Amino acid sequence: MSEIIITDLVVPERLDAPEAAEFHAMVAIGNRQAELDAGIDDLAETAEEQLPSWRDQTDRSHRGFIARRDGEIVGAAYLSTANDTRATSAETGVIVIPPHWGSGVEQALLDRVERTARELGRASVLTWTLHPATSDEPMLTPTTGWGRVAATALSDLLSANGYVLEQVERNSILPLNGPLTLAEEKLKAATAFAGDDYRIVSWTLPTPEPLRAGYADVISRMATDVPSGDLDIDEEAWDADRVVRHDQNIADGGQLLSVTAVEHVPTGRLVAFNELVIGADRAGVTHQFGTLVVKEHRGKRLGTIVKCANLLRWRDIAPDSPKISTFNAEENRPMLDINEAIGFVPASYAGAWQKKLD
Repeated sequence: MSEIIITDLVVPERLDAPEAAEFHAMVAIGNRQAELDAGIDDLAETAEEQLPSWRDQTDRSHRGFIARRDGEIVGAAYLSTANDTRATSAETGVIVIPPHWGSGVEQALLDRVERTARELGRASVLTWTLHPATSDEPMLTPTTGWGRVAATALSDLLSANGYVLEQVERNSILPLNGPLTLAEEKLKAATAFAGDDYRIVSWTLPTPEPLRAGYADVISRMATDVPSGDLDIDEEAWDADRVVRHDQNIADGGQLLSVTAVEHVPTGRLVAFNELVIGADRAGVTHQFGTLVVKEHRGKRLGTIVKCANLLRWRDIAPDSPKISTFNAEENRPMLDINEAIGFVPASYAGAWQKKLD
């Protein structure tokens, strides 16, 4: 079999440029792998959505790798690292699909990203796998002990290379083709329970200037306040300027994002938030990005408030979207309880893997 050649991905300035072919190929292969591994087609991303964050590497650096055999693209990989000086980990993905899987391409790409991570001085590599909701394959249990996922070719590759399954996440969907009565009822009860110390604040990106610092603060808490098992999740600095960059990347990718937050009235701080986003196809699947209640304000039903209020707001923003898709750690029972109470059901699963580098 002929030699595998791996080169650095060319990140194009525009998607209609001749040099954009590699980027388009990486996105297409990634979407096909997601569909094959998860057993659903809800998780696809477009090149238009991805390119802005690859072009703007102010806060995170993205490196891509393209594998060729006899001139044909047979796989790709990426390595993403936070530019924060405190960061010690790298996030990666190896993207290979049949008929090229099993020909050595996947191992060559994994070796390349690990070598690059070491050269960057990273102490660990994190990656995620997708899995179907049901399967006859052997089941894998994470170190957290919460949830299980079915073995896949990619999970077998990771296990053979010293990666540990640290956490399982549930991908849930909520159909939007019916009344949202449950969300309305839960929001009313949760708002009354929380009381007058908390009020709902909502906006559609771009974030209004007075809310940028508070939004930055709650986003930064995702690294510390969300269950992550033993994963080396880097804390990253967020400020108002980074929020502006974040909002611009979302807009440049043709996406629309709604934020519903809760303000703690006595302090004026945002203490919970939920994000819903949709691509340029406003009749496509809606994805939930971040949801968080900061630790010191839990127990007030603020998670229910932000989820339900944003869901009801979304009905007017993207009325043609058929469903919402979201991921939550299996041990994050409070958030899963909220999802289940308003009608979310499991659709697929994800495994979070980690390897400590020598």
